[in-house]
Amino acid sequence: MVFQLHGGEIMSNQSMSFKGLRLLIVDDDPDTRTLLTFLFEIDGAEIITAASAGDALEIMSFFKPDILISDIYLPDESGCSLLTKIRNIEARRGRKIPAIALTASAFDEDRNRALLAGYDIYRCKPIDLDELASTVVNLARLEQYA
Repeated sequence: MVFQLHGGEIMSNQSMSFKGLRLLIVDDDPDTRTLLTFLFEIDGAEIITAASAGDALEIMSFFKPDILISDIYLPDESGCSLLTKIRNIEARRGRKIPAIALTASAFDEDRNRALLAGYDIYRCKPIDLDELASTVVNLARLEQYA
């Protein structure tokens, strides 16, 4: 999926269907939340965003996402501890949510900590939208067969 700015509009030359997919996006950067919401909603996903771990945990009380995309540096706690809490909530529901760490940190120690905490994928900002969309599609397909 390649996005081009055309007359103030973002256009994609490839369409992926995210119809029926439910995503929880947790990032304290409002531009990241807006961009990811646009990326996935335009092709049919249901998106709820949160600016903090506390907000994300509150959302989990009524929303059952198929995939979590979260920054690892959040204002109230780390994305790693958030993932542990979300995975505990999901375990009580009899589910396991795939998770993507999406962060500005390219340090190996942050990557290792996130993967050890249970994130399935670690991606650095700036975001490669094609790669992220493909990653989400692949994780969603894997979950269908779990």
